[in-house]
Amino acid sequence: MKINNNISAVITNKQLLRTEDSLAGAMERLSSGLRINHAADDPSGMAISGKMDIQIEALDLASRNANDGISVIQTADGAMNEVTSMLQRMRELSVQAANGINSLSDKQQIQAEISQLREEIDRISSSTEFNTKQLLDGSLDERVYADKVSRIAVSDSVAAGFYKLKIEKAAQPASIATTFNGSQAVPEGAVGSISINGAEVTLTKGMTGEEVEQALRDAAEIGEVDYPTVKTDALGNTTKSYAFTTKEYGAHAGLTITGDENVAKFLGLTMKNGVVVDGTEKPSGKDAVVSLTTWNQDAASEHRSQFSDTATVTTDGNRMKITDKSGFSIEFLADEGVKGDLELEVTTMGPMTLQIGANENQSMMVRIPSISADNLYLDSIDVTTVNGASKAIATLDEAIARVNQVRADLGAAQNRLEHTTKSLDETSENMTSALSRIEDVDMAQEMSEYTKYNVLQQAGTSALAQANQIPQMALQLLQ
Repeated sequence: MKINNNISAVITNKQLLRTEDSLAGAMERLSSGLRINHAADDPSGMAISGKMDIQIEALDLASRNANDGISVIQTADGAMNEVTSMLQRMRELSVQAANGINSLSDKQQIQAEISQLREEIDRISSSTEFNTKQLLDGSLDERVYADKVSRIAVSDSVAAGFYKLKIEKAAQPASIATTFNGSQAVPEGAVGSISINGAEVTLTKGMTGEEVEQALRDAAEIGEVDYPTVKTDALGNTTKSYAFTTKEYGAHAGLTITGDENVAKFLGLTMKNGVVVDGTEKPSGKDAVVSLTTWNQDAASEHRSQFSDTATVTTDGNRMKITDKSGFSIEFLADEGVKGDLELEVTTMGPMTLQIGANENQSMMVRIPSISADNLYLDSIDVTTVNGASKAIATLDEAIARVNQVRADLGAAQNRLEHTTKSLDETSENMTSALSRIEDVDMAQEMSEYTKYNVLQQAGTSALAQANQIPQMALQLLQ
């Protein structure tokens, strides 16, 4: 029997300490609900769960981003819905103005409402915003940089890069000069009437030159013609020429002046078969003549033109549209009188980038083109002119179609984002379930372990007490 080293107590104490460590671990897992509380618990599981935890948080934020994107689109669509209603109202007014029973004053009242609606469209375009971001002013559209052109619109199929073309001949209005300069009163032989694009003006004996000029100017305005023509150069100098010139450019800009031959002669106009002619032909405008510089033609250039050999261009006055395969489309309005080389630089700047994934480059672009009166060509609407109402109907049909196309594109993007949020939420849910299987504790199993170690602790404590009593038995040998 030995008393210096109580081997039974040592062994029992060692097992009791192990039991206490295991019991402490079980209590930590039960209280935290986690199977992995320290890296030592499961090194690989800790690494995997850490990465999964980051992904789950990022997926949840991406889902919120997508929902914010839906809110942006809904805000823009709501504003464009009202724009559509106003365009439809403007079209109704144009149809009303096209009726021949309306007097000039009636048309002026109709035009007043159209002008107010046009201003409201511009106000909506400039003031619709989300979180201080302008939505309909074009700031969320692709940025295109070019000189001497405006109202640029590009389709989604137009890639970033440089697009070169040359305006061989500038668009021209229909024009015919007159020798009348407002200095001569109407003689008896010049009494009569002429019609300028359907707007009639009557000259009576004794009218002063100033009165004749005013009458011609008023009639010409109703006929969508300028008289006299006043031009301002880059230095601000103005020149005045006595000529009838259509306000529109292009082959469709016709100028028809008919009436009494004696009146035409007094005004210095040449009439043939009852119609004023320019030389021997009826005056008419001309469309711009444009040629494209294609990729193959521009091989040596640093800024190589992106037009393919299949691209085609159509012109309507100084308004141009270039189309190609796969929905490629570029539209713009060239400045008056511009000709020569032009270069358009299309960039990827502008569209809103929505981060809809947990990782880098998992994003989508949302484009919202400008919805303003200028970009919809509403500034040209004037139903008080002879043919203004008919032209307005065509212009408004085009504007409504454009707004509807933008709304359709945004609707498609919204549907995509709704599916995106569902996918992100589903992925987050599945990853959370997988993370739970890795790091969460099985409470039932752990409770069984806890009970086992609790019993072992009690048994170990009792055994240690008994082992500590063994050296006391040596005292009996000394009695």
